[in-house]
Amino acid sequence: MPKFEIHRPVKHSADQMYALVADVEKYPEFLPLCEALAIRSSKERDGKTLLVADMTVGYKAIRETFTTQVLLNPAERAIDVKYIEGPFKYLDNRWRFAPPADGSSTGCVVHFFIDYEFKSMILGALMGSMFDRAFRMFAEAFEKRADKIYA
Repeated sequence: MPKFEIHRPVKHSADQMYALVADVEKYPEFLPLCEALAIRSSKERDGKTLLVADMTVGYKAIRETFTTQVLLNPAERAIDVKYIEGPFKYLDNRWRFAPPADGSSTGCVVHFFIDYEFKSMILGALMGSMFDRAFRMFAEAFEKRADKIYA
């Protein structure tokens, strides 16, 4: 039942941040705990892309792979992640990229939401606190990546 939500203003545009988060295959290069990510399938329809992806996360000697369905909606700058299989009971993850609340023409606000629960209480005890920390660092990891790419 851990849940985390953040609304983080960044200096990069909503389109830039959307593109960065939508490029899921690059996650192992910079995302905490992410060791591998493989796209199983990709389908496009009505301007949206539906991916099925396997992500392997690890911490010390523990490795877990889980499968998600990722809906990329560039017109709405929205990314919705649905859990398919793996070590979780459920996982719900959403990204939104909005213009700054102050009406300025630079930067955007990154909205990140995740709600999940491990199937195993033991795995939850072993990895839960690390996952919590990692998810709290996700928005910052993407912002640092954007600084590097869009500088």
